[in-house]
Amino acid sequence: MESGNPHLKAAFLDVVNNQIANNQPPETRQTLDRLMSEGISEADARLYIAQAVCVEMWDVMKNQKTFNRERYIRNLNNLPKEPEE
Repeated sequence: MESGNPHLKAAFLDVVNNQIANNQPPETRQTLDRLMSEGISEADARLYIAQAVCVEMWDVMKNQKTFNRERYIRNLNNLPKEPEE
């Protein structure tokens, strides 16, 4: 996520920050804490989470589907491995 559109990156990070601040879904905060406990910096952990957000937003926009919470949580649980779906 280092290259590309900086505005999109900021938008995805805003989603991550809002999810963490609102603890909704709680798995986002849990993932941040887990990644940091594994030695990943907070900034990098947020970027990893933003990748999972990006996968969901892409599917919502491209396929006009609703947010897939189950897939999102699954992708969070698999981080830092890159989301597959």
